[in-house]
Amino acid sequence: RLPSGHPGQPSGIPEGWPGWPEGKRFALVLTHDVDTARGQDRCLDLAKIEKDLGFRSSFNFVPRRYEVSAPLRERLTEEGFEIGVHGLYHDGRYFTSRSLFCERARQINAYLRQWGAVGFRAPSMLHNLDWIGDLDIEYDASTFDTDPFEPQADGVGTIFPFLVPRADGRSPYVELPYTLPQDFTLFVLLREDGIGTWKRKLAWVSDHGGMALLNVHPDYMAFGGRPGIEEYPAAYYREFLEHVRSVYGNQFWHGLPREAARWSARQAYSKPV
Repeated sequence: RLPSGHPGQPSGIPEGWPGWPEGKRFALVLTHDVDTARGQDRCLDLAKIEKDLGFRSSFNFVPRRYEVSAPLRERLTEEGFEIGVHGLYHDGRYFTSRSLFCERARQINAYLRQWGAVGFRAPSMLHNLDWIGDLDIEYDASTFDTDPFEPQADGVGTIFPFLVPRADGRSPYVELPYTLPQDFTLFVLLREDGIGTWKRKLAWVSDHGGMALLNVHPDYMAFGGRPGIEEYPAAYYREFLEHVRSVYGNQFWHGLPREAARWSARQAYSKPV
């Protein structure tokens, strides 16, 4: 569920939008949902690809689905990555009732405090932005500009961050929609054999000065050998990052999700309509 008056036109520039830091043409934000213990075991392989090319990202863990490694979280943080909370379980029940969400929100807030995290993403991109305001977060990333393949396919219709007011009167939180298709959709469901779709959508987002936010999962990435069932070559992701560097050079601002959220929260602009 989206709040009333949510953004509409994907390419619309918010009224009063001041642009990205340093006057950059567009923003690039990288995120990862770690859905399973298998994905957690591959996080450092994924982080190495990014470090080698000068990028950083967020890793969102599911605290009640598998044993989240404290040493891994600490190492990622020390190396400049961000940690976020990806629900409690991966059961799709977060928004079935208000009482259930309130109980889970209490537990999620405890993990946010314990991990020093400021960002949240609901499993399966399910969302009710009014209820998510119960969380002690600076940003949420449970939405997308448009994606007909998601279980809850009501896109927010913008490629820019936007503020979401809270019912309790606390400061709004920032919503960061993903604007490039997820890896699982492209390479597992649709079985694409290259990154052409990512390249085309990135070009469109950059032309409109928006935020290119990508969500990829280490769970589905094969870092060596032939990809197995529900896997794709990690080389696709490396190729995408190399493409960004070679084609766009210094045209983009690259920040962690919390940095994009904090930049947006400080600006005086209206949501696209």
